[in-house]
Amino acid sequence: MTGVSSPDPRHDDLIFGTLDVHATDEETLAALHAYGDAWSTAFLEGRLDEEKRKRWLAHSREDDVTFRFARPRTTVAGASRPVATFSSWDQEINVGGASLLPLRMITDVTVAPTHRRRGLLTRLMSEDLADAAATGVPLAALTVSEGSIYGRFGFGPATRYRSVEVDVRPGRFRLRQDATDEPGSLQLVEPKDAYPLTREVYAAHLARTRGEVARPAFYEQVFSGSFNWESGGPDRVLTTVLHLDADGRPDGYCHYRVKEGDSHDQHHVKVGDLVALTPTAWLRLWQFLADIDLISSVQARLPLDDALDHALVDPRSVRGKEVVDMLWVRILDLPVALEARPWREDGTVVLEVEDTLEHTAGRWRVTTEKGQARVERTADSPGVSLSAETLATLYLGDRLVPTLAAAGRLTGPDVETFAAMADHAGPAPYCRTGF
Repeated sequence: MTGVSSPDPRHDDLIFGTLDVHATDEETLAALHAYGDAWSTAFLEGRLDEEKRKRWLAHSREDDVTFRFARPRTTVAGASRPVATFSSWDQEINVGGASLLPLRMITDVTVAPTHRRRGLLTRLMSEDLADAAATGVPLAALTVSEGSIYGRFGFGPATRYRSVEVDVRPGRFRLRQDATDEPGSLQLVEPKDAYPLTREVYAAHLARTRGEVARPAFYEQVFSGSFNWESGGPDRVLTTVLHLDADGRPDGYCHYRVKEGDSHDQHHVKVGDLVALTPTAWLRLWQFLADIDLISSVQARLPLDDALDHALVDPRSVRGKEVVDMLWVRILDLPVALEARPWREDGTVVLEVEDTLEHTAGRWRVTTEKGQARVERTADSPGVSLSAETLATLYLGDRLVPTLAAAGRLTGPDVETFAAMADHAGPAPYCRTGF
């Protein structure tokens, strides 16, 4: 079944609506298939084949995804297909507080070249964020393909990662601390058998990692090895190693693939996911990767402040390739969001937030005491003025107030007070989950 929005005189040639991901009637299934082809083609992957379509619908149904679309009212040939797509669902995020917060997760945002600069993304985004706010979801997030699009909607890049290549040729990878004397062990396990265990480890990681988000359902397909979206079939290259603690319980894992080069000195390992709940598990997993035969390097994503460089005798064995933004966050309920994150020094500041979508616009008094904040609307003069995008960029603590003030992104007499309250208030954020 398709939900169709009321007509819009600015787009009288288009139909806007939502698709029921759980529908099985012939008409809606055809619309779902056209929707899948639209976003897949927009991301340069071509139309979905039957197996990919089945997999996509399966994980979308598990997450209860909402598909928003715009499509032409008429077409000169064939069935009408979407010219804009926008997928979203609700999950959770760790913002550094005592509990996880609800999160509106957004993906598959596309507009066809035939319909650019007509406000289609603005309409779909505005509708979806309004729906999230109305249902009490305080934050939205996405991971982006282009960095210039989403700031105008109040999103800011709130976490980053470091892409590295680690030299593991003989004699190059030497840890300062030998973890083999510590209790615990490693086991190679088939990905499909390991996945229930790695999912539990990830849940523990999520609970303790600021900036991390609950994973979409498609991660089971990827990390169980049941389906590789590049090859279109079972993943026979994916390998999983578990770390077990002294009692035989998993407390770390690594999903990885071996990539064959033209010669022995070009074979490398590409880490898909490495999570360790203890330093011992982390050291053992990295030593395992370095010990794989015929491998010259390991490619991985790391937090900006990851300890691997410092754990090695030669820190230059870790070669940084690039630093990339990961999770873009949008605040929808400012009091709930700010009261949920940690704060450093006690203080009071009045924020004046500019928000073109009006979710956080206005003046807000933020009072912090013993790491907790109280937020309320006020008519008092502002001490700091900033945009919704800038506040989102600062929200998880990845960027510091003085840095953005130096860039002209926030102004006012109380910038230093705000920095003392907000900066270095918790662990650095990190998100390893794309969607």
